[in-house]
Amino acid sequence: MKKILNYINGEHVSANSKKWIDNYNPSIGSVYSLIPDSDESDLDNAQISAQKAFVEWSKSSLQYRSSIILKIASLIEENLDEFALAESEDNGKPVSLAKKIDIPRAASNMAFFATAILHDSSDSHQMNQIAINYTLRKPIGVVGCISPWNLPLYLFTWKIAPALAAGNTVVAKPSEITPMTAYLFSKICKEAGLPPGVLNIVHGYGPKVGAAMIKHPLIKAISFTGGTNTGKEIAKVAAPMFKKLSLELGGKNPNIIFADCDLEKAVSTSVLSSFSNQGQICLCGSRIFVERSIYANFKEKFLEKVKSLTIGDPLKPENKIGALVSLDHMKKVLGYIDIAKQEGGEVIAGGEQFKPTGRCEKGYFVKPTVIEGLPYDCRTNQEEIFGPVVTLMPFDKEEEVLKYANSTVYGLSSTVWTSDLNKAHRMAENLEAGIVWINCWLVRDLRTPFGGMKKSGVGREGGYYALNFFTETTNVCVSID
Repeated sequence: MKKILNYINGEHVSANSKKWIDNYNPSIGSVYSLIPDSDESDLDNAQISAQKAFVEWSKSSLQYRSSIILKIASLIEENLDEFALAESEDNGKPVSLAKKIDIPRAASNMAFFATAILHDSSDSHQMNQIAINYTLRKPIGVVGCISPWNLPLYLFTWKIAPALAAGNTVVAKPSEITPMTAYLFSKICKEAGLPPGVLNIVHGYGPKVGAAMIKHPLIKAISFTGGTNTGKEIAKVAAPMFKKLSLELGGKNPNIIFADCDLEKAVSTSVLSSFSNQGQICLCGSRIFVERSIYANFKEKFLEKVKSLTIGDPLKPENKIGALVSLDHMKKVLGYIDIAKQEGGEVIAGGEQFKPTGRCEKGYFVKPTVIEGLPYDCRTNQEEIFGPVVTLMPFDKEEEVLKYANSTVYGLSSTVWTSDLNKAHRMAENLEAGIVWINCWLVRDLRTPFGGMKKSGVGREGGYYALNFFTETTNVCVSID
């Protein structure tokens, strides 16, 4: 049985409790490794290690930090196959998806921030022969990074890369559901020469490790990606302590199809935006609104492609849909399908558990599910399901679909399909979303701001937005008498 270990002060260690948590491979439905059942004492050891390392790391040159982080990026690329297989076994996603998207993006995250710090600049403001002002940005200190289970290494590196590049030291907690690639990542950090204590990884349950991190007085900032309810609890504790907070939370994203769109492209991309990673991406378009004049045509083409999606063993390259991340999550998704039926929805594709034969017969699979006939304000269309479930709904007017799209408590992303540029700009202006994709989906420039409105979060990640979050700003005013 594989044992995952904490990474504290440059060493791999078990939890102080000497207890372990079962880690399941969701595609086969059984335990395949063990995770340290860490607690506040382990978190405190990690924080002490990070505090000691901060003194030298924060004062190190940009070129030095950049070179080490670039070496980590290179080692991710060199170990692509190992990381992709581990991500698939841990998360249930197709290994082909992890190899194409998740692991390369993790390497890109590290490389992007490693080079971004070499091209930073400072603001300067001259005051008509009175004074000149310039801006200093300084690392905060020890920061906490908590990453989710849906894109484990992808989002883990999305947080720690800017934190490290900006000169902070990090205490990180990956999801206890998908810890394997964070463990492998710690090994290559050591190989790359990252000094002990600069990055510390503590595995375990949120109420033990995450809660200890949030309340620790010497951890100065928290970057969290996960559920909205958890984000609310983090804010309750951290805000009165005046910690810096970056919260990337839930989404219930609209995918709006106008009659003047490129229909074939809209259909093909909508299948991806509905069911990629089994619908377990915060940016998936789970509510599809289609202009009534093309509704029947879109529905026919969409269902044809959905029903052709292959589901099963994620190690087989022909399968596009893998397992959901856990038994509990599968039950939640199936429960929402039952709720949709109770609300009057008609399941026109999927709607049930999929049971493959052979190696994965006990895995947590759900067929890609499409539901129509529901009102825009029902639970199914308002609450985040986070699985392979989408709804179809017709609309007649632009104002009407804006009402539907903006009706939820979330505001993470939106997608609009139209050939009318004026309409596209109007929609982008009026949609309550942190990201609006026009005639595309999941196209990401790492320089751009990432984050949501309303209950989808607080703050922005990406580019200089992330680097600015992980620094404190000082204005220096110099008299020029």
